[in-house]
Amino acid sequence: MSAPSTVATALLAAAEAAEGFMPADEGRALYEAARVVAVPGPLLEVGSWMGKSALYLAAAARETGRHVVTVDHHRGSEEHQPGWEYHDPALVDPHVGLVDTLPRFRRQIAEAGAEDVVIAIVTRSELLAPLWTAPLALLFLDGSHTEESARRDQDAWVAKLAVGGTLAIHDVFPDPADGGQAPYGVYQRVVGSGDFEEVPGAGSLRLLRRVR
Repeated sequence: MSAPSTVATALLAAAEAAEGFMPADEGRALYEAARVVAVPGPLLEVGSWMGKSALYLAAAARETGRHVVTVDHHRGSEEHQPGWEYHDPALVDPHVGLVDTLPRFRRQIAEAGAEDVVIAIVTRSELLAPLWTAPLALLFLDGSHTEESARRDQDAWVAKLAVGGTLAIHDVFPDPADGGQAPYGVYQRVVGSGDFEEVPGAGSLRLLRRVR
């Protein structure tokens, strides 16, 4: 594997410094997967939070001449709501009383100088999916982790991945003691379909290449 280009190195540094939940080893694995995917098409991320993982994808996109499309309603997942473990009152828009991560997302993308490669779509993924027709080179699933929403994202987007493209699934924990099981369920269903082969990932990040 060749070393990252100068422009990619700057974005990787910005990604590692950015606020968010993506561990560095998993972020680097996501970057490498996006960097080496062999088929044409954009990189699409379902679930963006404040843009940390989007910057890892942006580093690969800048290096390979692609774009990153991020899809997120920016109202936070269940665990970010009041009374839950990851709720941050500073993220609540006082005018509407709802979580709003879009300003932080836009700030981090702008500060990293990645606005030319990151296209942010603010909506629920299942609303955008029926309108989307371009085959994807890489699909990164990292949205809400309830069983219902994880299955909905899988049903809405996996079929849009080109043959030869890469599916990345975050927060895959086989042991329930380590984390929620919804992404693991997506992973199991995708592997069981016979349409994908697994390639090396990192930590809770699973990577699969579509073979048919």
